[in-house]
Amino acid sequence: MKRNALTTAVRMVIAGTLIGTLAACGGGGSGSGEAVSSTSDGTSVGAVTGFGSVYVNGTRFETNGSVSSDDGIEREEQLEKGMILKVKGSWNGRGEGRAERVSYDDTLRGPLTGASWDGVNKTGQLQLLNQTVRLDRQTVFRGATPAALAGSPAAYSVRISGWRMENGDFRASYVGARSAGSRFDDFNEVEIEGLVANLDASARTFEINGLSVDYTSATGDDDFDLGDLRDGLAVEVEGYLENGVLIAREIDDEDDLFDDDDDVEISGEIYDFDGSGRSFRINGVLVQYNRGTEFDDIRESSLQDGLLVKVEGDFRNGVLIAEEIEGRDGDVELDGRVEQIDLSNEVLIVSGIRVQLTPNTLIDDDDDDDDRRNRADDINGFRVGDYLEIEGRQRSENGGYLEAFTIEREDDDDDDDYELGARIDALSSESVTFMNLEILLNGYSTDGARVGDEVEVEYRRTSGGQYVLTDDIDD
Repeated sequence: MKRNALTTAVRMVIAGTLIGTLAACGGGGSGSGEAVSSTSDGTSVGAVTGFGSVYVNGTRFETNGSVSSDDGIEREEQLEKGMILKVKGSWNGRGEGRAERVSYDDTLRGPLTGASWDGVNKTGQLQLLNQTVRLDRQTVFRGATPAALAGSPAAYSVRISGWRMENGDFRASYVGARSAGSRFDDFNEVEIEGLVANLDASARTFEINGLSVDYTSATGDDDFDLGDLRDGLAVEVEGYLENGVLIAREIDDEDDLFDDDDDVEISGEIYDFDGSGRSFRINGVLVQYNRGTEFDDIRESSLQDGLLVKVEGDFRNGVLIAEEIEGRDGDVELDGRVEQIDLSNEVLIVSGIRVQLTPNTLIDDDDDDDDRRNRADDINGFRVGDYLEIEGRQRSENGGYLEAFTIEREDDDDDDDYELGARIDALSSESVTFMNLEILLNGYSTDGARVGDEVEVEYRRTSGGQYVLTDDIDD
């Protein structure tokens, strides 16, 4: 296609008052609506997004530094971003809380048997203990990069913190790797959780998602009676492998995460969705919603298996009654360079897009050696020129901006071609606009694209400060 001459300039206004307004929408809070209540006393379950003390579900919980765990983790400094914690305490809905107890438990632990990784789309899978673990842009890796795991899976043992999916597989929030043969727990080599199947009480065997378990020498953990084992029961098993069989040392049933009448917030992936019954599960927790439930960044009609959400509400008689359901899967991906930084309002301008950080934003490096533990250090570590990969939510207020869920620093990327996947806000014969950023078409095609469509674009910034497409729009 013959390219047209550039006839218009990019019009992008970054006003201090607007940035301040954006900060009021997102900075210092969840950026996603009002809290369920002004003060909550109960339990919060979600992935760590930062430290100082710990950030979980958008709240900074002050802790005493201790962690309750059976997996070799006893202190806060042993935790990593992405690990899913259970925090018992109180929070005020303004991002501040106090933890009475912080608990951590591995979802899976053991030797890798297979792995794959797509470095372009940032997706992949791990196989261990006959289980499949899904990887994505929100997965935090420590000990080895996902490419290294995929290149030589048999060289590693891993610990996984993640969410159970609708088919019994898992979605990883955190992957910690060590060389094969090394242990995360001095006593139990492996750990698995899931549903009991093919129980043979006489032979004292059963299966979890195809993995054979021998519990001849096992004991019940936390007073669990092994006589209560039954098909369909959710359990956690720890032990060691022998000829492909898990020899169980400890078995515990999957107790309720919450106490009755708890104020609750939990993040996880939906499974067992029942639209007619207005219910679903997250990590074994039954969630019931009703006409009074508020929906944020998601419509009730959009609920389905596989969606990552945060649910807030009351736990009653073993059921979480949802007061608010918030979508936590991103709908925008941006790869680009930092152009401006507003530390006080936690706003970045990345390749022309306003990016708002919140306490829910997980900031990580691509090299596994992320030694920034304090969230303030994370934010202060940004530099103009840094190349970032960002996933988040497209916001329409004040012309539009990107609320960041995850930000990954790419240390060695010298690419000045940017990539954006987002909804089109405006489209003309000369330009396309996303979140208040106008990009000149530069002669490239927009055939089939309409306002509101989710598309992918590649673009760059010219020496004159304009933004221009470098390829046809892909929808």
